[in-house]
Amino acid sequence: MSLFTGFAGGKWLGFVSAIWVQAICGNNYTFANYSDVLKSLMALSQMQLNNLSVAKDVGKAFGVLSGLASDNWSTSVILMIGAIMGFIGYGVQWLVVSQRISPLPYWLMCIFMCMGGNSSTWMNTAVLVTCMRNFPQNRGPISGILKGYVGLSTAIFTDICTAMFSSDPSMFLLMLTIVPAVICIIAALFLHESPPASTYAEENQETQFFNIFNLIAVAVAVYLLAFDISGPHGHVLSLVFTAGLLILLAMPLLVPLYLVIFKPRSNLDKEKQIHEPLLAQKNLAEKEERQDNEVSAGTKVEEVEIKQKPMIGEEHTIIEMVKTIDFWVLFVSFLFGVGTGLCVMNNMGQMGLALGYSDVSIFISFISIWGFFGRIISGSLSEYYIRKSAIPRLVWNAASQILMALGYIAMAMALPGSLYIGSMLVGICYGVRFTITPAAASELFGLKYYGLLYNILILNLPIGSFIFSGLIAGYLYDVEATSVPGGGNTCIGAHCYMLVYVIMAFACVLGCALDLLLTIRTKNVYSKIHLERSLVNSIVRPCSTQR
Repeated sequence: MSLFTGFAGGKWLGFVSAIWVQAICGNNYTFANYSDVLKSLMALSQMQLNNLSVAKDVGKAFGVLSGLASDNWSTSVILMIGAIMGFIGYGVQWLVVSQRISPLPYWLMCIFMCMGGNSSTWMNTAVLVTCMRNFPQNRGPISGILKGYVGLSTAIFTDICTAMFSSDPSMFLLMLTIVPAVICIIAALFLHESPPASTYAEENQETQFFNIFNLIAVAVAVYLLAFDISGPHGHVLSLVFTAGLLILLAMPLLVPLYLVIFKPRSNLDKEKQIHEPLLAQKNLAEKEERQDNEVSAGTKVEEVEIKQKPMIGEEHTIIEMVKTIDFWVLFVSFLFGVGTGLCVMNNMGQMGLALGYSDVSIFISFISIWGFFGRIISGSLSEYYIRKSAIPRLVWNAASQILMALGYIAMAMALPGSLYIGSMLVGICYGVRFTITPAAASELFGLKYYGLLYNILILNLPIGSFIFSGLIAGYLYDVEATSVPGGGNTCIGAHCYMLVYVIMAFACVLGCALDLLLTIRTKNVYSKIHLERSLVNSIVRPCSTQR
C-alpha cells in the first residue's frame, strides 16, 4: 500500500505516475533509431538485423510472467522488476553502440535485446492492470490515455535526443537505460490499487478529469509535431523545446494538486456517505436478481455444485477464455494489426534509406505522434458511442484495419511524400489497435485475470514481429539487396519493400473481416453495457439533482 493513500489526490497522483511510466514505456518501438549502427558494427545482413529486432519483441512473450505476478505481487514490485530488466538490457546495448565494449556474440546480443523488450511488459502490466481496476467505468479513456502516452514515448525520446544530442544513437540508448528506471522508482511510491468510484458524483468527476488529461496529452502531441515539422533548430531553441516538453509532461499534476487544495479528504468522505445507501440498494437489488435467475434458470442438483460455462461479458478464467471462438478471433485480428505495424517500426530505418532519406527520425516520430492520436481519439470515441448507442468497441478495430491497408498501399506506390502518408496512417491505426483491444478484452472476459489476459494478447508482438519482420521483410529485402564490403548488404529503390507492403495490406483486409465478425458476435455484450449504464444514470441523476 502506498504511503500517499490518505490524502485527497492520492488516487490521481498514482494515475499521473502511471502516465509518466507510459511516457517512457515505448522503448520497444525505438529500434530504428540505432539499428543502422548495430548493423554496421556487427556486420549483419538485413535478415540477421530483423531477427535481432524479433529477439527484442520476443521479450514480450515473457510478459506472461508479469501477468501471473500481477495477481500475487504488488504494483511496486512489478515496476521495480521492469526497471531492473530495462537497465540491464538497454545498458548493454549502450555499451556496444558507444563502443565501450566490443560487439557481443550474436546469440548473447539477442538475450540482452530480449531483456530490454521484456522490461516494458512489467511496466505496462503494473500500470494498465492497476488503473483498469481503479477506474473500471472508464476503460476506454483509461486505455486511450495510457496507451496514448506509450505512443508518444518514442517521439519524446527521439525529439529530446535530436534536440540535445543531435540524434546520437549512443546517447539515445543511454536515455533508454537511465530514464525509465528512475521513473519506475518514482511510480512505485505512488501507484497502487484503490477503491473504484462508487457513486455517480465520483464517476462524473472521473470523466471530467479524464477530459483534462486528454487535453494535456493532445497538447504534448501537438508540441512534438510542431517540433518535427519546423525543420532544423539551433542549440538555444532546442533547450527551450526540451524545457517546454518537460513542463507539459508535468502538467497532469494539476489534477491531484486541485484535489489537495479544493477537495479535502473530509469533503470526499461526506459525498461518499451521502451516496452509499443508494449504492447499497443497487447492489442488493442486483444480488437478489442474480439469485432469482439462478433459481429459475436450471434444475437443482443435490449436494453437487456444477459450474456453468461463463457467457461472453462475464468473468472468465484463462482456460475458459482460450476455449472461446471470440478470443481466437480477437487474437488473430490483433496479430494482423500489430504484427504489420511492428514490421514498419522495426524496418523504418531501411525503408527510409531505400527511398533516399538519410535521416528517418521524422518518420519514427510521425508513427509515434499519430499513433497517439489514434489511441486517444479511439479510446474516448468508443466509450462515448457505447454509452450513447451501444456501438460495439470492436467496430473501431475494423475501421483501423482498412485505413492501415491504405497506408501500406501508399507506401508501396513510393510516390513523393508517400512515406509521410504511410507512416501517419500506420501510426494512427496501430494506436487504435492498442487502445481498443485491451479495453474490449476486459469487457468480454473480465478483470479478475486481466494481467495474464493482457499479456497473452501481447504474445502477438513477438509472433507478428517474427512473421512479418523477421521472415517476410527480412527475406524479401535480402533477395533484392546487394552485398557491401566488410559484410552486410543494402538495397536502394522502391522495389526493396514493395511486395512486403502488398502482403501486409492483404493481411489487414483479412483482419478487418475478423473484426467485423467479432463486432457482430459481441453486439449483445455492448447492448447490455449500454443498458446498465443508462439505468444507473437514470436512477442516480434525479437523486443528485434533488440534493
